[in-house]
Amino acid sequence: MKYKELFPIFNDHDIHYLDNAATSQKPSRVIESISKYYSNSNGNPGRGSHKLAIESSALVEGVREKVRQFIGARKTEEIIFTKNTTEALNMIAYSFALQKLTADDEILLGISNHHANIVPWQMVAQKTGSKLQYIYLDEKGQLDLSDLRRKISNKTRIVSLSMVVNATGVIQPYEEVLLIAKEYGALTIFDAAQSIAHFHHNVEALDVDFLTFSGHKIYAAMGVGVLYGKKEHLEGMSPFLFGGDMIEYVEEQHTDFAELPHRLEAGTKDVGSIVSLGAAIDFIHEIGFEKISQHEKELLSLATEKLSGIEGVELYHNKDIDKSGVLAFNVRGVHSHDTSFILDNYGVMVRSGHHCAQPLMKHLGIPSCCRASFSIYNDEADIEALVKGLYKVKEVFSV
Repeated sequence: MKYKELFPIFNDHDIHYLDNAATSQKPSRVIESISKYYSNSNGNPGRGSHKLAIESSALVEGVREKVRQFIGARKTEEIIFTKNTTEALNMIAYSFALQKLTADDEILLGISNHHANIVPWQMVAQKTGSKLQYIYLDEKGQLDLSDLRRKISNKTRIVSLSMVVNATGVIQPYEEVLLIAKEYGALTIFDAAQSIAHFHHNVEALDVDFLTFSGHKIYAAMGVGVLYGKKEHLEGMSPFLFGGDMIEYVEEQHTDFAELPHRLEAGTKDVGSIVSLGAAIDFIHEIGFEKISQHEKELLSLATEKLSGIEGVELYHNKDIDKSGVLAFNVRGVHSHDTSFILDNYGVMVRSGHHCAQPLMKHLGIPSCCRASFSIYNDEADIEALVKGLYKVKEVFSV
């Protein structure tokens, strides 16, 4: 099946979109789900007893249940809707860690984490006096488990990890990290923003404490993210935002908060985006993660082969480890922004820069790189266009 035909953006644009790690394009069914909601059911959920408010509430709770099944959570109360992964991670930092950690505690992070999984922990460490440490990478580009063993201790309260490296696509040994963390009683937080689109997640089987992801990475609209947390942890979190829909009763000097999940979801939700997430999950189920993963791996293998044959193109990868459909590269002597700009002139869209992973870039010894990332709608023609564009970059900069 030609999946590209299911995505309207490719009907009117002659483009080769290879920036799926930044955001995915949207299939017709997802776009139509948003239009259908605003055309037929638009109301403010939880704020009225009229038909449209009730319908909106039912749609939100229906998607909450769909997300619960999608990630294998036990209870719908463990699914909190946010704007995105960044907000979800900040909620954990502000509403949980900031209340729990002291100057005697330690936090362990992957050096390859996205900034959204680093900066909030810097804040927690500064405010609580807790110690922040990093797990570095082995020669393959994965987290060095021996380094983790050296640094983890009974003082480690939190281990927070980006499951897939957004800059390089490396799948981190998250199961091994989780087991080691549990040996020391540390809480585990998984940022699944870059992994959720590529393989199945089961939070109950993993026994992870928190997991976060963004809808727009898996074909849904921007504006909806998910914070999963074990119920006992969520119940111990103070609300991150205060206001409508998160209260039970308000008096002049005191407020009783609502039960989970609403206690952590203040304000009017982006219902259209939440509805789109439900449609996106249905879309993924129809294709199947096995088919998605196989397609991306085939494209990654072909792209790696083609780019490896271009003199002057440097690849940042190791063939011996498992990766999602991401290929990081540079043209020697050319800034990544210049490479990306020229590629864009030929309809090839890749990400350039430090990818919100400056500690990783420093660890790799490079200021920035380009990143081509693949999805179900990409094909060999996209890779051929990338190859032709890179030869043009070489020509322009006399590489």
